[in-house]
Amino acid sequence: MQVLYEDNHIIAVSKTCHEIVQGDKTGDTPLSEIVKAYIKDKYQKPGEVFLGVTHRLDRPTTGVVLFARTSKALTRLNAMFQSHELIRKTYWAIVQTAPNSLIASSPHRLEHYLWRNEKQNKSFVVKAGIKDAKRAVLSYKAIAQSDRYTLLEINLETGRHHQIRCQLSAIGLPIKGDLKYGAKRSNPDGGISLHARKIEFVHPVSKLPISITAPVPDDGLWHALEEQI
Repeated sequence: MQVLYEDNHIIAVSKTCHEIVQGDKTGDTPLSEIVKAYIKDKYQKPGEVFLGVTHRLDRPTTGVVLFARTSKALTRLNAMFQSHELIRKTYWAIVQTAPNSLIASSPHRLEHYLWRNEKQNKSFVVKAGIKDAKRAVLSYKAIAQSDRYTLLEINLETGRHHQIRCQLSAIGLPIKGDLKYGAKRSNPDGGISLHARKIEFVHPVSKLPISITAPVPDDGLWHALEEQI
């Protein structure tokens, strides 16, 4: 486990594509429990360690995950995440190179309505007005490119289930390795090429600006694209 930032109130770590943030039906040890064990051992804390989950990443997604170490921080961070304005999350995604009309250096803004199928654990683009459909908005731009692939930088305005994966797929840009949303083949590590690159916010207690960046996965394509930036 790689710790990216740590103080008395919050801790941020870099998640791999093999880890889950919270426990699920698989029974695999979640990242939250790994972080608890780290805190307990480092600070020799007796009894149960408090750790609050403030947000989640899909299992095959990599990148920065922020946890709260105190109840005060958890309450304030939860409110900040719900507002979608006080916390800025930047994602990187690798997609197959497409026509310039879809990929350009200037930002594109996507707005769709998404409906979640619980049984399939998948979201679909639907028409506005469909029952339980939720408005989803993001912006993206190309920041690096190879012969076959393009690296996109994405900023979310809303936080919907599988939002980035679904919206990019809907315009013909499925994320590399994401079989569920239209990729042609899986990645060797079983993950998808979606990375929570950076999170920026005002510290819930100190009120200082915080910016936390997660290194890209240790992969040749990721490194080659990153070197162009």
